[in-house]
Amino acid sequence: MSVILALVGCSSKIDNPVLTIEGGQIQGVIADDHADVFVYRGIPYAAPPIGELRWKAPQPVVPWKGVKIADTFGHPGYQAVHYPGGYATEWGYGAEAPYSEDCLYLNVWTKAPGQTDKKLPVALWIHGGGYREGWGTEPEFDGQEWANKDVVLVSINYRLGVFGFLTHPALSEESPNHVSGNYGILDQIESLRWIKKNIAQFGGDPDNVTIFGQSAGAGSVKTICESPLARGLFHKAIIMSGGGIALPQTSEEDNTKANPARRFFFSYPNLQASEEATKKVMDWAGFTNLQKMRAASTEMIYTAGNYYNIKNEEQIWLTGFPIVDNYVSKETFDDAARDGSLADVPYMIGYTLNDLGDMQEGIAEFCRVRQSKGGKAWAYEFARPLPDDGSHPEVTERLKGAFHSSDLWYVFKSLKHCWRPWTQGDRDLSEKMLTAWTNFAKYSNPNGPQDGEWTPCTKENPNFMLFKLDSNNVEKSEMGKPIKAEDK
Repeated sequence: MSVILALVGCSSKIDNPVLTIEGGQIQGVIADDHADVFVYRGIPYAAPPIGELRWKAPQPVVPWKGVKIADTFGHPGYQAVHYPGGYATEWGYGAEAPYSEDCLYLNVWTKAPGQTDKKLPVALWIHGGGYREGWGTEPEFDGQEWANKDVVLVSINYRLGVFGFLTHPALSEESPNHVSGNYGILDQIESLRWIKKNIAQFGGDPDNVTIFGQSAGAGSVKTICESPLARGLFHKAIIMSGGGIALPQTSEEDNTKANPARRFFFSYPNLQASEEATKKVMDWAGFTNLQKMRAASTEMIYTAGNYYNIKNEEQIWLTGFPIVDNYVSKETFDDAARDGSLADVPYMIGYTLNDLGDMQEGIAEFCRVRQSKGGKAWAYEFARPLPDDGSHPEVTERLKGAFHSSDLWYVFKSLKHCWRPWTQGDRDLSEKMLTAWTNFAKYSNPNGPQDGEWTPCTKENPNFMLFKLDSNNVEKSEMGKPIKAEDK
C-alpha cells in the first residue's frame, strides 16, 4: 500500500508541478470541469501600487518565500459597490475579493504546466467596465474552456478610475517621461511583459499572444495596439463592442456613434487641460502636493471629485480613462489606423445587435482601412437575443435582446454561471464562438488552419459573420451566412 501511495504522490507531483516564475514558486489547482486543466489564481505581476507607488508605473513583483498555492483570486481594482439590478444581477457580483488599490494580479488557465516546450498559443483577456469597474474573474470570464481548447488564457485586474488614470501636473513633473495618467494601460502592458518572461512555464508560447477585450477592455486593446510601448508583446488583437473608426469628413457626433471610445479621448482637449482640472479639485480637497495626495485614504481620493461637484455646483470630472499623453499613447486609434502606425497584426472586431450604438459602419471602415494597409480584419455581429423566463423582474431594458456584453457568456462558454434559461441552441452557438475565437488565437484565422466561410471584411466584400440562432427553431444554432455592411 505504501508503494502505491508513493506512486500516486509522485504522479500528482508530475501532473501539477511547482513552477518558478518572477517572485518565487507557485502551484496551481485543478479546474472545476476539466481534470486536465489547471488554474493559477491571484499571481502578482507587479508590486502593490499603494503608498508611495500610487500613480506610478508598475514596479517589480515583491518576492515571496516558499511555494505559493495559487487557489485564490486577487483583489479587483477599487470601485463603487455593486448593488442588485442591472449588470450586477446579470453577472452575479458578490463572491469576489474585496476591492482594493492592491489589485495587480493575474490568473492563468492551462493544460500544460511546466511543459516549456509545448508552446501553446496565449490569450490575454482585458475586462471592461468603463475603465471604472469590473475585474478579470467575473463569472462570465471563466477561462477553463479556453484552456480545454489548448489555449493558455490569462486574465488580469488593473487599476481603475482615478487610481488608474488620474492626471496631475505634479505627477507629470516627477515622471521621467513628463506625463501622468494611463497607469491602468501601463498595468496591462506590464502584464504582457510578464507573459513574455513567464508564460513558457505554463506551456505557453510568448511569441504567439492574442490580446482581446470587450467594451472598455476593447478600448484598452485599441490603446495597446496604438501604443509604441507594447510593440512586439502581442501578435493578434480582438476588439469586442469597442466601435471601429470614424468615417472621413463626418461630424463629431457621427464619429462618436461609429467609435464610442472616442468620448474618452475627447473629454479633455489635451493632457494639460486634464491636469489643470485635477489640480483644481485636489487643491480644493486640501491635497495640495503629492505627499498629501498619496497619504490620503483610498475613500477620500475616490470621492473627492464627486464632493467637489456637489459643493461647488460644478461639473469637473477627474480623469478616469486613457488619454493621449505622447508617451503611452501617441495619437488616437483612429489616427493610427489611418496613418499606418497601428500595430500590424491580424484583427477580429465586432459588436452585438443591440449594443451601445450601431457600430457596424465604423467597424466596416476600420476593416477597409486595414485592407488599404495590407492587413486583414474579420468582422462579426452577435445577434442572439438572450432568453428570459421572467424569473428576474429586476432585469432592466438595457439587458434585453442581444445587449452590450451579452456575447461574453458565449465567447467563454460560461453559460453554466448564468441564470438564463439556455437552450441547446445556445450551447451549440457558444461552442461555435469559442472555437472561432480560439482558432484566431491559434492560427490568426477564426476558421482554423484553412480559410472557410468567415472571410475578412473588405471594401469589395464587406462581410460580417452573423452569430445567431435559427429563427424557426431555437434549439438549432448557426454561424449565420455572412451579412454585408451595406445590407443593413
